[in-house]
Amino acid sequence: MTLDRQYVLGAIFGLLALGAAAMLVDVLATVFFAVTVAYLLSPLREELTRRGASSWQASLISTMAGVLAVVALTLPLVLVVAVRLDAIISFLSSLPGTFVVDIYGFSTTITLAEARSVAIGYGRQLARTFALAVPVLALKLTVFVMVVFALLSHTAETHRALIALAPRSYRNVVRALSRRTRATLFAIYVLQAATAAGTFAVALVLFFLLGYPYFFTLAVLSAILQFLPVVGPSLLIGLLVIAHLITDDPTRAALVFVFGSVFVAWLPDVLIRPRLARETADLPGSLYFVGFVGGLLTLGPVGVIAGPLAVALVIEAGDLLSDELNQVSIGED
Repeated sequence: MTLDRQYVLGAIFGLLALGAAAMLVDVLATVFFAVTVAYLLSPLREELTRRGASSWQASLISTMAGVLAVVALTLPLVLVVAVRLDAIISFLSSLPGTFVVDIYGFSTTITLAEARSVAIGYGRQLARTFALAVPVLALKLTVFVMVVFALLSHTAETHRALIALAPRSYRNVVRALSRRTRATLFAIYVLQAATAAGTFAVALVLFFLLGYPYFFTLAVLSAILQFLPVVGPSLLIGLLVIAHLITDDPTRAALVFVFGSVFVAWLPDVLIRPRLARETADLPGSLYFVGFVGGLLTLGPVGVIAGPLAVALVIEAGDLLSDELNQVSIGED
């Protein structure tokens, strides 16, 4: 095949892909999510194939594992939204609009009215959106399952097609970007999910022992906040401390600050992350935070994945460029 023919076919492929994305924009986020999950599950499929499973069986088992993992991670959040959202809104409504902090003669007034009204409005909007989106979510889950299974059952063909799109001299670049993608997705999905699960377990016990009536809800929120880089569950601990100070309960505030900071905000990171971090892309926390927040604000929920992944790929491309320039410089010397 001539080089011109390859470029023409590549251009046709790109145009058709853009056209398909425009027509499927409502499920584009679901497809992107499915592609990243399938990419991460491909080593499991390969391992099952090596152990004697057929290609179809390995793809089916891997797809089921991915679906079960997604359901296990999202089910607690669904339960909180469906069962406890009204109670959370009522609690926020009961908070005073302002409160006075007096520490060692220093007194200041903190206004919470505007933040409270925003949180309440967002909670009510979330409840309405969730009620209307249940049928749509069921359809998107079906699309997710079908895309993941299709990609896993044709992993080799897809990989060869992607590699073939790049000229031979650039295929090492494609492989390097592929390794960075897998490591980043591992960090986002596996490491974050494992840390969130550990946070949920610890927080469930701690908030129960501290006597919170909605300990399950607080544990779920702690696990969700574990996906928020840098800040994490410390945000929830801080809000609980403020809430207890507002209601003149400094003892409870001190208890949740000390034990929550140690066991919820700090301990899961120390116990879980070091054991899994060697498999990740080693993305600096500050850049991960930039990718997380930027992706979330730009693309919505899918940006939680796309943002850090984009930052990681930029870093990998920069490393490749730096290595190339250094080799050229050494050759000239």
